[in-house]
Amino acid sequence: MNFISLEHLSDTTGPLLGIDPGTKTFGLAGSDTTRLIASPVETIRRKKFTPDAGKIFALYDERGCGAMVVGYPVNMDGSEGPRAQSVKDFCLNLIGLRHVPILLWDERMSTAAVTRTLLEADTSRAKRAEAVDKLAAAYILQGVLDRLRV
Repeated sequence: MNFISLEHLSDTTGPLLGIDPGTKTFGLAGSDTTRLIASPVETIRRKKFTPDAGKIFALYDERGCGAMVVGYPVNMDGSEGPRAQSVKDFCLNLIGLRHVPILLWDERMSTAAVTRTLLEADTSRAKRAEAVDKLAAAYILQGVLDRLRV
């Protein structure tokens, strides 16, 4: 099995690592050990797969994570487009390097919601650009954490 379901995510232990994979960057977020709160961690500028994966796995290990939650960019109508396939391929490549549980999570509107919040907070354009990816990862991860408690 390549990807896990929300139900199987409940079977894992440890914090979760959230990833918002963009075309130029990865936003990363982490949960606390009780899986109640997601916090933005960092943004990684994409270079090549192997060093990018190394940074992701280093953070995964450093935080003692039990699984990854990856933002899955489905279209507004729920269909899968080229970006969704690209994210699936990225995740399969991660699993090819190291078998880790990965949950793909619908990320529709996550970046828009975070950007709207930053605009409402009157955050400068430069600060928004710097923060939006890791905040989107936290937004995605928090959605999963909230669903786990239902």
